[in-house]
Amino acid sequence: MNIEYINPFIEASQTVLKQGANIDAKLGKVYVKDAPYNSDCVLIIVGLTGKIRGQAMFTMGKEVAMYIASNMMGGWPLTDLDEIAKSAISELTNMILGNTATILYNKGIGIEITPPSFLMGENLQVSPNKMKTISIPLILNESDMIMEIDLSVVD
Repeated sequence: MNIEYINPFIEASQTVLKQGANIDAKLGKVYVKDAPYNSDCVLIIVGLTGKIRGQAMFTMGKEVAMYIASNMMGGWPLTDLDEIAKSAISELTNMILGNTATILYNKGIGIEITPPSFLMGENLQVSPNKMKTISIPLILNESDMIMEIDLSVVD
């Protein structure tokens, strides 16, 4: 996978987390993940079409999701991942992928994104079909949010 396609996802994630949730996300060690694999209990999926096809998935534990949502809502304390918190997390991923699409567009790579799908449950298993998964850990204080990118490039 060409790094030219991955770096915009990282740049957009760090920028949006800082601007939208006042969180400084540090980049962990990027690696290729074999499928199928298990995900944390919160999974947000955004589809990609155009020059790059596939999906971006954001996985995190419930506590991390509540931490991000609380920060997005000005520090409002959360005791559960309610509908407003789920909406906030979904919107964050939408903003990340929107910014990614803009960065790629400015490099001459046009993509479109689908609305985010929010999934929550125990032992979620992800099985991308015929695509390599690039796993990008984003370290948020003491917890992680993992961005997983499954892409194929259209010539």
